[in-house]
Amino acid sequence: MTAPRAVIFDLDGTLTEPLLDFDEMRREIGIAPGLPILEALEGKDEAFRARAEVILRRHELDAIAAATLAEGCRELLALLAAQRIPTAILTRNVRDAVDAFVARFGFRFEAVYTRDDGPAKPSPHGARVLCEALGFPAAETLAVGDYKFDVIAARGAGCRTALVRHPPPDDLVDWGSPDLVVPSLWHLLPLWSGQAPER
Repeated sequence: MTAPRAVIFDLDGTLTEPLLDFDEMRREIGIAPGLPILEALEGKDEAFRARAEVILRRHELDAIAAATLAEGCRELLALLAAQRIPTAILTRNVRDAVDAFVARFGFRFEAVYTRDDGPAKPSPHGARVLCEALGFPAAETLAVGDYKFDVIAARGAGCRTALVRHPPPDDLVDWGSPDLVVPSLWHLLPLWSGQAPER
């Protein structure tokens, strides 16, 4: 893969180690186990959705407050900044969670798209919006995530995709292979540096 000219990152489980307890969130909201939470809220009445949003927001902000950076996160973001590669965050979380992440760790992103801004992943809308904001075509933009919705959304927008998962999920073939599968963000460094720096 040639070096991408822009990069879109997922947040929880990609830039940070995974902390959100989705089973507990489903239990507290009162939706069936295993269902994607945002999709499960579609069709619910306004009061149910409002209560669920309060629960989701609390879990998301608590996760950021306790977050640790994923392996290679700081090094990769530093390399991209040094090479003036614009970056963005595309997340199903609320914007306040992204703001808290940026403030806590001191990172800078050129653009952010959250569920507060429009249709959430796996819709490709957010990825399209971010490509336009970053100023590069989707074909020259790499989207990095840890879940199938990240890959599906980015691929739908025409982006190249990288899945950060080790080992790769069993259902990878069912939803389409990403362009890259890597065990950590550290393994993306060679795309821009030619070789991974010493740890």
